[in-house]
Parts: sequence; structure tokens; C-alpha cells
Amino acid sequence: MKIRHILITSITFFLISCGSLIPSNHQQTQVSEWREGAYQLDPDHASLIFSLNHLGFSDYYGRFNTIEASLDFDPQTPETTKLFAKVDVTSLDVNNEDFEAELSGRSWFDSKNHPFAYLESTKIIPVSDTEVEMKGNLTLKGITAPISMTIKFNGGAVNFLTGKYTLGFFATGTIKRSDYNISDLVPAIGDEVTLQISAEFLRDNT
Repeated sequence: MKIRHILITSITFFLISCGSLIPSNHQQTQVSEWREGAYQLDPDHASLIFSLNHLGFSDYYGRFNTIEASLDFDPQTPETTKLFAKVDVTSLDVNNEDFEAELSGRSWFDSKNHPFAYLESTKIIPVSDTEVEMKGNLTLKGITAPISMTIKFNGGAVNFLTGKYTLGFFATGTIKRSDYNISDLVPAIGDEVTLQISAEFLRDNT
């Protein structure tokens, strides 16, 4: 038992020491310093969370677990950035299997007939050195409607864990679910839905 304890302790200290060698806050926050190129979403470091008011008592949260996305980026002309994302609606996760089945039905997401949602940028408007407003189209339940999102740049750098050049973003926006023919229980259950997207994109050619 003593040898096992020593081994576990040694491994723990080794991992801690390795972590201390990885620099933090090393990202370039100036967009002009980022690398131009085509990027793909890192699915292991991405999340799409939505929330809406529940009967005035609380905000109800859910997420979609499977997302694909691509990004074409030029730091000299960030306004020409192109973003396309595909969300697997069947990956809905509200931590309640019975309720997920209900939300997947025709009155809500109708994921059997519309298994994917799509987000495509149409215009990028620089707000500051670290923030842009993205205009785009969101297609959900077979209906396409305009969407506006605020995107904050977390930075760009070589990821020391993967060796790949990485860009990090955090985006927020709101939609009305009734615009997408998802209007059950409005207004008792909120019509306005807040979206939060956290994402890391990996450069195709490092």
C-alpha cells in the first residue's frame, strides 16, 4: 500500500508540474496578428447553450451536443470572414430523457423531419479590436430567418496541447422561437431564446 501511495503521489506531482509548464494568457488578442486561413471547429471544445424564461420563475437551459462548423478568416479584412455551422438537432440535451423526447416532437423541434439546423454569416461588422457583430441567417425547423450575434474574440495562438493554431470565440444572441414555428405555450414559456456559443477553431494548415 505504501508503494502504491508513493506512485500515485509521484504521478500527481508530475501532472501538476507539466501543467505549470503550459503558459496561460499567451493568446494574441489583436485580430491583425492572427493567422489567415481556413479553420474547422474543434468539436471537443465547443458548446451551444440556449435558455428561455420558464413561467417567470427561472431561466431554463439546454444544449446541443453535436456541432460542425467552418471558418474562413483573413486578419487584414475581418469583415470578409465567412462562418458556416451545422447543428445536429437530435443531439438535444436537457438532462431529462422524457422531456427531450417531447421537445423532439412536431410541436417543438420536430427533429425527425428537420434533423439539422444551419447558421451562415452574411455580414461581419467590426465593433472593436476584440469584438464584432455578425449578421446571418439561421435555419431551424426548415425555416430561415435573420439573426444577429455579438462575437467576442478570446484570442489566437498555437495550442500547446495539440500543436495546432487555434482561434477562440464566445458569441451571444437572441432569437424568437415563434419565428421558427416553435410557439407552444408562448408567452407562459418565453418566446425569446438566448443563445451562447463557445468555440475553438483549428487552422487546417498549421
